[in-house]
Amino acid sequence: MSESANPTDTTEADAEEAAQAAQGAAEAPRPRRIAAAAAVTGLQGVVVAVFGLVSLVMLVTGEPDDMTQAVTLAVTVLALAVLPLAAARGLWLRRRWSRGPSMIVQLIALPVAWQMAQNGGLLLALAVLLAGCAVAVLCCLVNPTATEALGIGPR
Repeated sequence: MSESANPTDTTEADAEEAAQAAQGAAEAPRPRRIAAAAAVTGLQGVVVAVFGLVSLVMLVTGEPDDMTQAVTLAVTVLALAVLPLAAARGLWLRRRWSRGPSMIVQLIALPVAWQMAQNGGLLLALAVLLAGCAVAVLCCLVNPTATEALGIGPR
């Protein structure tokens, strides 16, 4: 007589296979495009956070013309730093959701770079750097290798 398979054994085996597949995907090497996009997006978040902290320090140490406006600026800039920092962490950990926020940050950076470029001088150099970084990250994130690593496939 043949033994009949227990249905719970089958589901347990399927769950174990899925766990091993997920662990294998997590251990796969991180594509350089994802690592680069995460690093640049994280650096952008750090720069925004530093600007927010400087605004906060200036608020505490100085006497702003309008206290409400100064507090609003500092808090808003610090809150805005959360998006690129979270996106960078998500990209580094290869989370599917992180691609969208990172792309949004880059798309916002392009008009900021354009406005900076209008003033010339040192700001022009910074604008070129910011725009170059934004375009590079966008190129990294739309690359098929990156989308595959993030679990985003064709529909």
